[in-house]
Amino acid sequence: MPLTAESIAAEIKARIVAIAAELGDDASELGPDEIIPATGLIDSAGLLDLIAWYEKTYQIPLTQAEINIDNLGTLARMAHFVLLKKGLV
Repeated sequence: MPLTAESIAAEIKARIVAIAAELGDDASELGPDEIIPATGLIDSAGLLDLIAWYEKTYQIPLTQAEINIDNLGTLARMAHFVLLKKGLV
């Protein structure tokens, strides 16, 4: 499957939904531009899990400076950042 912003965002959302479900929350209505940490759907351990999964899934090691709201705050930003790191935008 080709990497598109839509396919990446869908994969990330599925992972967030799974993490939130483990915590007893339903993240199925998470919108593409909602600030993920601000939603309260996943806790700090869940955010770390998400970041580790993100790096492994998309094979993009992140520097500490890259782990911020501008790059990883929303589904849309996370998808765009993958494409950016892969040189596809």
